Amino acid sequence: MIRVLIADDEALMRAGIRLILENAEDIEVAAEAGDGREAAEACRTQQIDVALLDIQMPIRDGIAAAEDIARLSPPTCVVMLTAFGEEAHVTRALRAAASGFILKDTGPADLIRAVQLAAKGEPVLAPRITRRLLERHVQSGRDTEAALRRIEELTPAERDVLRLLGTGLSNAEIADQLYLSAGTVKAHISRILTRTGCANRVQAAILAHDAELLTGR
Repeated sequence: MIRVLIADDEALMRAGIRLILENAEDIEVAAEAGDGREAAEACRTQQIDVALLDIQMPIRDGIAAAEDIARLSPPTCVVMLTAFGEEAHVTRALRAAASGFILKDTGPADLIRAVQLAAKGEPVLAPRITRRLLERHVQSGRDTEAALRRIEELTPAERDVLRLLGTGLSNAEIADQLYLSAGTVKAHISRILTRTGCANRVQAAILAHDAELLTGR
């Protein structure tokens, strides 16, 4: 079972998400929280596989809670619940080691799928957020030489994985492309994150773009 924490200061929102997730046979809503401090404490004291965090919460907001969870409960995957147009918050959350973002108006099936993907370490990014985030990133410019220095220690195989990760492929899709097992791809991604200093695969995907791996450099 995938054990999930729902953190939102609106009880009605938490109830709605719980109702959706409890329809999935492999998901258990193990805890709820009304603020970021409660969310981090729940992840510290319980086994939580996926934490769904609203960005706007009292006491400790979702981004601060994501930082706390990364420190207190590293195995927990953090997915931020966000509203369209909050790209600045998304950028901050990336730095706080959040590994996914879904919009609050996401449909039930997509919400369940997002939790299932997050539990497997797969990317969880709402397409509308992804497009806006990449637009902001391109507009802000990029330092290709700095990105190339960060990937210097990667093996050719790891560069291939990083390149495909940058196109948005899942672990299974990368495995199919490179004729590898899913476990091997997961191990490669773990080493890529460690060697490049990326907190999550979203940052790694941006690094792949900055290093121009997708253009064959």
